[in-house]
Amino acid sequence: MAPIAVGDVIPDGTLAYFDDQDQLQKESVHTLAAGKKVILFAVPGAFTPTCSLKHVPGFIEKADELKSKGVDDILCISVNDPFVMKAWAKTYPETKNVKFLADGSATYTHALGLELDLSEKGLGVRSRRFALLVDDLKVKVANIESGGEFTVSGAEDILKAL
Repeated sequence: MAPIAVGDVIPDGTLAYFDDQDQLQKESVHTLAAGKKVILFAVPGAFTPTCSLKHVPGFIEKADELKSKGVDDILCISVNDPFVMKAWAKTYPETKNVKFLADGSATYTHALGLELDLSEKGLGVRSRRFALLVDDLKVKVANIESGGEFTVSGAEDILKAL
């Protein structure tokens, strides 16, 4: 399957997260993104060094600037369960409306064509690192990394495209 690309409509799928009342929620990606300008970014794994120290903090630090340029929501996806994603989100003093979403079985990641098999490293199937700028379900920018790189999918890269 070809990876998601500029001009494509993002596939629908269900992701999980804990709401402000600590209740597990499952929500359709189309419900989260329809009629909005959103950033959908993914990391290979919660608590991993590049993801935790660079990728996520960049979006948290730039959240206000991204919102000032018309971004409605910032959605972080990882192939982890919702309990891990909740614990990971709590490691940040503030998340500035970055929503941490679990794709526990990599079903949505597979629908995007962006899975990364890290079985040799004992991590199983994960997501490639990427950042998509999506406007009313249509991909406007698709910054997809190769391997374990972090060169094109950061908040700064999305800001340049806005």
